Amino acid sequence: MEMHQLRYAVAVARSGNFSRAAEQCHVAQPSLSQQILKLEEELGERLFDRTKREARLTPHGEVFLRRAVRILEEVDAAKRDAEDAKQLLSGTVTIGVIPTIAPYLLPKATAAFMKRFPGVEIAVHEETTARLLKLLHGYEVDLAILSTPFEQKRLASRHLLTEELLIALPPGHTLARKRSLQPRDLEEERLIVMQEEHCLGDQVLGFCARGDLRPGISFRSAQLETLQSLVHAGMGVSLVPAMATRRGHAEMPVYRSLSGKKPARTVVAAWPKQRPPGRAASEFLKLLQNPGKDPRPAKQ
Repeated sequence: MEMHQLRYAVAVARSGNFSRAAEQCHVAQPSLSQQILKLEEELGERLFDRTKREARLTPHGEVFLRRAVRILEEVDAAKRDAEDAKQLLSGTVTIGVIPTIAPYLLPKATAAFMKRFPGVEIAVHEETTARLLKLLHGYEVDLAILSTPFEQKRLASRHLLTEELLIALPPGHTLARKRSLQPRDLEEERLIVMQEEHCLGDQVLGFCARGDLRPGISFRSAQLETLQSLVHAGMGVSLVPAMATRRGHAEMPVYRSLSGKKPARTVVAAWPKQRPPGRAASEFLKLLQNPGKDPRPAKQ
């Protein structure tokens, strides 16, 4: 059964005449009649009672017509939806992102995208790196925003930004009097880090290990905002991504850079190699690649 056969059958039923149906479908009448016959042979039932001047639906034809009309309407709707998605008039783009990036990088890009493409819905999955990799491999997100390193087998990625990890200190801390700190300054400090499932915690501890630093861990947190509140309350020090610094916040820690090779993290967008981003995801990726100036704390 072919789609054009359904269209021919509906045209005949609505016009009541093979000649008029052929004109409406822009085909020769013999060709249209032959396709209707093939359809009837496939179904094993006549769809029309034919006379010289008209064609009337049989009882079987009336049942078939209702279903054929619904099928054609769905096909036409699918074509319209596909065209709307192509023109970004409708559709959905699904973004995965780790929690230490989501609240800082997404809002501006999302607002700009929605302003430009108001008919496209944005769905955000805020998950840990391990969970996002599963979503990527399962084609459940169009792209994910992650911090390297991570297992990139079967994935493609694009660099978005590299940002410094700044030392966050309680106000009034003795190290806050210095404009720049040495890694060894952290040796005796109590460190507040992200929980183990968050890659930022591994990045901070990895930096300490490479510098042969062994600061004690006083707290682990699942949220960067909680971590910074603990720092402000004097519970320890931490390393915070530049984008997450609390400029102008009432409970803002003091931020300082480390001298020498500074700790940093690299943020990338990743997607399955077998399924490159569609147009909506590609447009969103363009906005992520131009996030504006890296946020830096004001000098204190």
